[in-house]
Amino acid sequence: MKALTWQGKRDVRVEEVPDPRIEEPTDAIVKITSTAICGSDLHLYEVLGPYLKPGDVLGHEPMGIVEEVGSEVSGLRPGDRVVVPFNISCGSCWMCQRQLYAQCETTQVTGEGKGAALFGYTSLYGSVPGGQAEYLRVPQAHFGPIVVPPTGADERYLYLSDILPTAWQAVKYADTPPGGTLAVFGLGPVGQFCARIGRHLGAGRVIGLDLVPERLELARRHGIEVLDVRELSDVPGALIDLVDGRGPDAVIDAVGMEAHGSPGGKLAHAAVGLLPDKLAQTMTDRVGMDRLSVLHAAVKGVRRGGTVSVSGVYGGEADPMPLMEMFDRGVQLRMGQCHVRRWTDEILPLLAGDDDPLGVEDLRTHRVPLVRAPQAYEMFQKKEDGCIKVVLEP
Repeated sequence: MKALTWQGKRDVRVEEVPDPRIEEPTDAIVKITSTAICGSDLHLYEVLGPYLKPGDVLGHEPMGIVEEVGSEVSGLRPGDRVVVPFNISCGSCWMCQRQLYAQCETTQVTGEGKGAALFGYTSLYGSVPGGQAEYLRVPQAHFGPIVVPPTGADERYLYLSDILPTAWQAVKYADTPPGGTLAVFGLGPVGQFCARIGRHLGAGRVIGLDLVPERLELARRHGIEVLDVRELSDVPGALIDLVDGRGPDAVIDAVGMEAHGSPGGKLAHAAVGLLPDKLAQTMTDRVGMDRLSVLHAAVKGVRRGGTVSVSGVYGGEADPMPLMEMFDRGVQLRMGQCHVRRWTDEILPLLAGDDDPLGVEDLRTHRVPLVRAPQAYEMFQKKEDGCIKVVLEP
């Protein structure tokens, strides 16, 4: 089959790889009909190469048609149309019983000290072949795949694989009081959904911050108040001034480790990229590697006693944080990998009707064949051609 493989920094290629097969009785094989490029994939494209090897199959936002199921898979049968969550969880261990699916004890990558295995996402998360391919082996298929209606556009349901529940969790964690104010840093795909979900769940005012004109315009089209950070010399101060001299009740960081405005972090990323893999892994694991300008702005811009919810991915273990200010201002901080299946039952009814309250059919800017995935990665990273979200068609 054809699949997108990692070959090196900023080097991904579509190659012929072996077809997946049933390896465990809880596996399923899914023929992919749509699969998306995630902002997290750009970390692999640029920063996290030390944890990949040439030939690794990328992608963790897939959906398709079940081709085959293992002997212990119930509730799923060939011909079912499914969305596959990016994290792999069993549904029955101690963590899963508490709906902490991203920490599943059955698939935890204990050798790396990490949580549940992920599709297409480095040796840190199990080196499980990903979904930017024609077919996908799905472990723990008795629990993970979400069966969706057999008709309708893929993009009505595709984002259940990651970015829609990730945004939903970020808004839930932000815990904006009814009628309160929510600010969202970063209006990429997750940030767009955070802003829309915030309005849907009762925030009286939602403010989105970004520096890419197309992203600002898309958010504005959905009734979001926007701030162009290129025009602000003091972003936290502007937020505080804008919201009653106090700041918003909650702030979501939907940017993560590669934020603009962090020259030290950018230099560290570049330096690590020049090191041998083993040394680079140690540096990434033990040294503060993240660009923290957005996270610091979120902490300083939220009101006293407010909440900062982090959905953007961070990777360093020694990142400096302004703890005195956080303590003095009583800021709560919530974060974590999304527990996809915890939220999908809440979200699915919003996708079934014709009104599309979350605007899932107004996010994708590019739909391209899988064979053009390398060009799509480059376009997405460089934010060219108004690119906000890319869907690949195998």
